[in-house]
Amino acid sequence: MRQAEFDKFADEYLALHATSIHASGESPAFFAEYKIKDIAAALDGGRHVERILDFGGGIGASVPHVRRHLPDAALTCLDVSDRSLEMARERYGNEASFVPFDGTRIPFDRDSFDVAFAACVFHHIDVAAQPMAFREIIRVLRPGGHLFVFEHNPYNPLTRHAVNTCPFDENAVLIAGQRMRRALQEADFSDVRLRYRLFFPRILSLLRFIEPHLAWLPLGAQYYVWGRKAGSR
Repeated sequence: MRQAEFDKFADEYLALHATSIHASGESPAFFAEYKIKDIAAALDGGRHVERILDFGGGIGASVPHVRRHLPDAALTCLDVSDRSLEMARERYGNEASFVPFDGTRIPFDRDSFDVAFAACVFHHIDVAAQPMAFREIIRVLRPGGHLFVFEHNPYNPLTRHAVNTCPFDENAVLIAGQRMRRALQEADFSDVRLRYRLFFPRILSLLRFIEPHLAWLPLGAQYYVWGRKAGSR
């Protein structure tokens, strides 16, 4: 991951993101919140979650939603962009911890977190470096801890258009859901599941109640892969 690349776009991130997703009819906050809601729902409300790692937390988009949907958990936002972290601190102060990442080693001890998630981060990581990133995440997860990886679905034409026209995605390489699922399995995560999301734009939001029944269909705008570190707390 390239620090200079993300520092360059940090101040414009929200505006650029809003422009790229205009066709969906939704705001950047909608996309940030649905991910946290999915995590909370998958973990039965997160009653046993004490520490969460946002791997690639950027300007802190997850912070207000973690505070709302997982209020008892301490959140750490990790990022390679110093400018993004500076903005996150300015926006959210002590609502989370904001920690720089050198792109190689996560600066925490083994078994430090109950949950880690990456929100549309891995398409910015060189393919050759992705296994190392997964090894680091599994190292800092506690036994029985969970990883959620949210990504853009390359089979959705609106998603491809949004990525292709977004300046901060200029070097992005989209990752198919099945390939991401295999990557987690190869990193020794267990019980790995793949769910497709976001089938309907805002104008068709009344149909979103059927989305849970479409999670198998590789046409959603995004997807997430969810795996668990072996062992138990």
